[in-house]
Amino acid sequence: MKKKGKIFFWITLILTLALAGFVYFKFYFVFGDGVKAGELNQFMLKGYVFKTYEGRLIQAGFRGGKAGSGASIESYIFDFSVENPAVADSMMRLSGKTVELHYKEYLGALPWRGMQRTVVDRIVSVNSPTAE
Repeated sequence: MKKKGKIFFWITLILTLALAGFVYFKFYFVFGDGVKAGELNQFMLKGYVFKTYEGRLIQAGFRGGKAGSGASIESYIFDFSVENPAVADSMMRLSGKTVELHYKEYLGALPWRGMQRTVVDRIVSVNSPTAE
């Protein structure tokens, strides 16, 4: 192999490995995981080419105000995707219920995995709303 061929080979190898590392860390490396609890507001199957399961969880809470203004009630919206069809099938029947969901957070979204960077992988618990 000539010197130019060796240089081309090594540059190509380094660039390929760098690209593979970037793709792995951007789309497959789990940046964080945890549990979110709240009321399951909506859950649907949507998409043009890749049909993915998308959901929204509403987390209600109190927010401390500035001195003298008091506290206020504020809700936080947690948008997520679901890959597993069995988990998605269970969630289709849970709209309006209080749920705890375990999720994984990625640095980037893939079209076949869902529209969101957070992907729910299991349901931890389900509580029905209490009537007062």
